[in-house]
Amino acid sequence: MKNGSILINNREYLFQNGQTILDVAKLNQIDIPTLCHLDGVVPNGSCNICMVEIKGEDELITACNTPATTGMVIRTESPRVVVARKERLKTLLESGNHNCSIGASQGSSWTQFQINAIHMEDTQALCPKWGDCELQDLAYRYQVQWNRSESQGHTFPKETVNPLIVRDFSRCILCGRCVAACNQIQVNQAIRMPEKSENQRIIAGMDDVALKDSNCVFCGECIQACPVGALVEKKSEYKCRPWEIEKIRTTCPYCGVGCQQWLHVKAGKILKVTGVENGAPNKGRLCVKGRFGFDFIYSKERLTTPLIKENGNFREASWDEALDLVANKFKTIIKESGPDALAGVSCARSINEDSFQMQKLFRAVFKTNNIDHCART
Repeated sequence: MKNGSILINNREYLFQNGQTILDVAKLNQIDIPTLCHLDGVVPNGSCNICMVEIKGEDELITACNTPATTGMVIRTESPRVVVARKERLKTLLESGNHNCSIGASQGSSWTQFQINAIHMEDTQALCPKWGDCELQDLAYRYQVQWNRSESQGHTFPKETVNPLIVRDFSRCILCGRCVAACNQIQVNQAIRMPEKSENQRIIAGMDDVALKDSNCVFCGECIQACPVGALVEKKSEYKCRPWEIEKIRTTCPYCGVGCQQWLHVKAGKILKVTGVENGAPNKGRLCVKGRFGFDFIYSKERLTTPLIKENGNFREASWDEALDLVANKFKTIIKESGPDALAGVSCARSINEDSFQMQKLFRAVFKTNNIDHCART
């Protein structure tokens, strides 16, 4: 593969043919901010935050979709670039209900803006993504000040009819990341970017319907891709802030694929689940069960102690007593009727290693090949 070199902030870096300026920067730990870029999908440069200055070019260039070319001289944080990014961020912040209280010198306009936001949200809480929003992070980073009294906002109502996802169009910046995640990563084709003749919001289905009436399977990949508060897990909305959360990495229990998850835990309770972006094999992707199906562990109907049935009634028992009882029953059945009188079914929720151990138990210990796998959906 053909190689070349470019200068970024007065230092030379090698690149391979096909890499963009942003690719080269990321590989060399050079931070070029972006709001629309999503790893693994075709870049579109729609947010214009990743603008950089290239020597000899009259206009600023978006780094995410500009191929690196030998001899390029690039500046990523020149005064011209910083001014352009601040103006773009100001435009995005003024376009919607971004009540994240950035900057202390907003004047009296903040008060009325927040009153309007409270009325719209029907809550006094700040945006549910406050503290975990990429737009907010960049606004702080570049110390963006904007006139809240001139904020246009959106007239679209919040979509809350979906079982697992809240869509707040007032905070959508039309970056396209959710669309790319849905169409290019999960390939569900449930949502799309609007045409100029349509309402300027993300369209579900062909006729701008609610997610529940589209091809959406509620995998939640769009939520994980969203950089702002436009898409939120319904179960965890307003229940936690990032600094209150302990993130625990684990393996999804629902099937044998082994998808890697982050459990977001507050006060010992799981509030939401996200995929581990760089974790194999799923690379951040999760299905609807892996992302949203964690409530069962808190069910009051869940058995927490082994039960043994005696005289038609169940009584609580220790694990040792219950396991000894099962083992003795197995021994009795094998002695009286032979090993083929036993059969085992390995649940689809079991990890591959557990299913392997179960078939070894039946074949090597019980001496029977009566072992099957239940492919639950």
